[in-house]
Amino acid sequence: MGSPMNRLSIFVDGNNMFYAQQKNGWFFDPRRVLEYFRHEQSETTLINAFWYTGLKDPQDQRGFRDALISLGYTVRTKILKEYYDDSSGRYSQKANLDIEIVVDMFNTVDQYDRVVLFSGDGDFERAIELLRSKNTHITVVSTEGMIARELRNATDRYIDLNDIRDRIEKVDS
Repeated sequence: MGSPMNRLSIFVDGNNMFYAQQKNGWFFDPRRVLEYFRHEQSETTLINAFWYTGLKDPQDQRGFRDALISLGYTVRTKILKEYYDDSSGRYSQKANLDIEIVVDMFNTVDQYDRVVLFSGDGDFERAIELLRSKNTHITVVSTEGMIARELRNATDRYIDLNDIRDRIEKVDS
C-alpha cells in the first residue's frame, strides 16, 4: 500500500479531453496516463481511475470502452443530446457528465489523498475548492486555451498536456 498521502484517483473528462487533444494535434494513451501518474511520485497507490464519455448510441465506442475497462478504468457514459445553438444557428451534440464526475469524486473521497482531473471545464471550480478543504491535493491536466481560469486558480497544480507529451502520447506500434 502507498504511503498515507499517496493514494491517487484519476478522473478523465473524455469529451473535454478529446477536444484538447484535437487542438494539440496528438492523442494520449490511457495506459501511459495510468503508468505516468502511478510512478510520478514514489509509493503511489492508484486507487481509482474513472473515464467519462458521451455516446451517439449504446454501442458507440464499444471497443475503446472495453479497452479502458481492461486497463482498470471505471467507464461512465451518457447518450449525447442534440441542442440548437442560437448563436451559430447549428445543432450540436453534448453529453454533460460533470455531475457524474463530481458525484464519483465525493463518493470516493475517503479512498484517496490526491486527485488528477483531466479537464479544463470551469464548472469543476467549486468541487475542487471543497476537495482542497479536505486536504486533498488536486492536479488538473488540460491545455492552454482550453482551461478555464477559475479552474486553474482553484487547483494545487496545473499540468499542460504538452509538458508531459513524451510520457503519455499514444504511439503506433
